Amino acid sequence: MTKAIRISATGGPEVMEYVDVEVGDPGPGQARIRQKAIGLNYIDIYYRTGAYPQPLPAGLGMEGAGVVEAVGEGVTHIKPGDRVAYACQPPGAYAEVRVMPAAFLVKLPDAIDFETGAAMMLQGLTVQYLLRRTYRLQGGETILFHAAAGGVGLIACQWARALGVTMIGTVGSDEKAALAKAHGCAHTINYNKENFVQRVKEITGGKGVPVVYDSIGKDTFIGSLDCLAPLSMMVSFGSASGPVPPFSLQELASRGSLYITRPTLFTHIAKREDLENMATELFDMVQSKKVVIEINQRYALKDAAQAHRDLEARKTTGSSILIP
Repeated sequence: MTKAIRISATGGPEVMEYVDVEVGDPGPGQARIRQKAIGLNYIDIYYRTGAYPQPLPAGLGMEGAGVVEAVGEGVTHIKPGDRVAYACQPPGAYAEVRVMPAAFLVKLPDAIDFETGAAMMLQGLTVQYLLRRTYRLQGGETILFHAAAGGVGLIACQWARALGVTMIGTVGSDEKAALAKAHGCAHTINYNKENFVQRVKEITGGKGVPVVYDSIGKDTFIGSLDCLAPLSMMVSFGSASGPVPPFSLQELASRGSLYITRPTLFTHIAKREDLENMATELFDMVQSKKVVIEINQRYALKDAAQAHRDLEARKTTGSSILIP
């Protein structure tokens, strides 16, 4: 038997149970991983609350890093003893040991430790597809990125700086503003003190930005549209404040023929070749120190409920991990 977090109903952090589970051998196309560290992400809360439905009872968690114990039939790209990391569906990373689809496992370079590997995959691959695929930044641009002091945000601050991009980042406190600036964010806006639309217009001389990356959702959506220059791109990739309500397409036309997209990481990594290429670019950024993964919170696996409380209360900065 081994330990894992399971939920049998959706709801608050209290629905998470630390239980004994039986983990069998991997089947065809699967691998069994003994995890050394597990990533904590806001998407885990969406699954816990039922905002993202899944059959119950179920596990939680989308990323981790560890050592391969066994592989099933047809698995050739990894073998027992390999150091690996991943970010993928289905949920189930909150566990000491798990069996999972092997196609989403990538070998972790020796220079990257397990804690960093677990903390960087979902957030780092998200930044990769946002900045390099959804809207490919060229350098010399000025962009708006919400929640700049969060796990995704701090990686984006550094990656944007490395690309020669000027980032405007929104944050919820002066402390978070200082943190974002220390990681390369050129301009910070404390949305509890300032109107971010007005500040973006001031910073850009009234022009607006070519792209907004928005993981907040309901509370910032219309304001984000108002920050865009004509013919620019709204990237809505999360809904921390709640889902974006229905809106008229005329909202895009009236602001200058705007584009909008709602991408997900899992679409971008669905093909093995794409996953390998994205992970390689992420690993290169981390190994070159252009991007440093900030792990600012560590929790024991059994304390996952407290980790969720802290994340929902926006008490966390950078990345958070669970230790089995």
